[in-house]
Amino acid sequence: MPRPLRVAIVGAGPAGIYAADALLKSEVAAEPGVSIDIFERMPAPFGLIRYGVAPDHPRIKGIITALHQVLDKPQIRLFGNVDYPTDISLDDLRAFYDAVIFSTGATADRALDIPGIGLEGSYGAADFVSWYDGHPDVPRTWPLTAEKVAVLGVGNVALDVARILAKTADELLPTEIPPNVHDGLKANKALEIHVFGRRGPAQAKFSPMELRELDHSPSIEVIVDPEDIDYDEGSIATRRGNKQADMVAKTLENWAIRDVGDRPHKLFLHLFESPTEILGEDGRVVGLRTERTALDGTGNVKGTGAFRDWDVTAVYRAVGYLSDALPKLPWDLASGTVPDEGGRVIEESGEHLQSTYVTGWIRRGPVGLIGHTKGDANETVANLLDDHANGRLHTPASPAPEAVEAFLAERNIRFTTWEGWYRLDAAEKALGAPQGRERVKLVEREDMLRESGASLIS
Repeated sequence: MPRPLRVAIVGAGPAGIYAADALLKSEVAAEPGVSIDIFERMPAPFGLIRYGVAPDHPRIKGIITALHQVLDKPQIRLFGNVDYPTDISLDDLRAFYDAVIFSTGATADRALDIPGIGLEGSYGAADFVSWYDGHPDVPRTWPLTAEKVAVLGVGNVALDVARILAKTADELLPTEIPPNVHDGLKANKALEIHVFGRRGPAQAKFSPMELRELDHSPSIEVIVDPEDIDYDEGSIATRRGNKQADMVAKTLENWAIRDVGDRPHKLFLHLFESPTEILGEDGRVVGLRTERTALDGTGNVKGTGAFRDWDVTAVYRAVGYLSDALPKLPWDLASGTVPDEGGRVIEESGEHLQSTYVTGWIRRGPVGLIGHTKGDANETVANLLDDHANGRLHTPASPAPEAVEAFLAERNIRFTTWEGWYRLDAAEKALGAPQGRERVKLVEREDMLRESGASLIS
């Protein structure tokens, strides 16, 4: 009797879970069946949703409900707190599985090569996001002493960073933020937040809803300079062909023509300003220099040679995320992705690395919304199943599910399970209940492991 197809997925964020869902919906799942193990280096699943989405975005976190329904399926096991490649390598995975899908995402900040980027007071947005989202592997405190702050970038991460810096700590208290984050934000001195984009309103990468949310806070006055509302032929074409771009531009236009109100925290959205240097004294940030840009007719911009210095003492760059290279896999340094064709990992020789696949941001880079990873997962899984049907997958030496647990026990690796997530989930909700909050997120890895019931197998 043929055994189920054994698949390992490395990364328990949306991309990996969507891949598991696609496998479960395939014909192979019916006969002879699929058996899926998801490995996650954090003690808890959900990746970007738990550690990359701002805590005041419960709508996006609602995606977890759909992901729960997938992980509840009996064909799936979760092995949390297991790191690739430290705890389990590609060779190890090949011993247990017919195929391996990597869906490890992107957690680091993309570099911005301008003078002064290494000054004290210059930060990567990804590090700040990890702090306010309670990531266990970052410091528990964050320096929030600057009264005037610059945020570089016009995507949703830049909006999240700007909004968290501009809101009061008590506005965020009803969310799941842990006590150390609330305490840190109570000490926040920021009164002015300046967000900078090098192009115009038609090119901003904000989502319309996220942009409008900036204006919902009673403490944030959003300000747009009317001189920053400008379009060329390329910009007009973009608005006509892209409903979201048009909605963003309309919102910015409306803010540019209204009177400035009296909310205490000012959030300026500056367009056509290209950062050229972070200014410093005695090793610390004391300002930001930008060059004014102008549209060139195509929707792109060129420098005008007019420079301006801005009085800020902290700078956050939100110019994109970058994935970490994965040992034993080929790597495209420029894009920060694993080379692939349809999700099949492609070696330098042009050959498919047998039984090895990628999906999500590690495949195509950190672009698009969370839901966009579904299409990636479906394509990757379709090609994996095609390779399976045509005998192109390798045969693992130890495909029995219990062999994985024996391996982890031999290595003395303490791992969490899907059942353990339910225990951790209940513990976090219990922490929030006395304050009328949905949950209070646990930060310390040891606390997460304890509440999850993780222990060494003996």
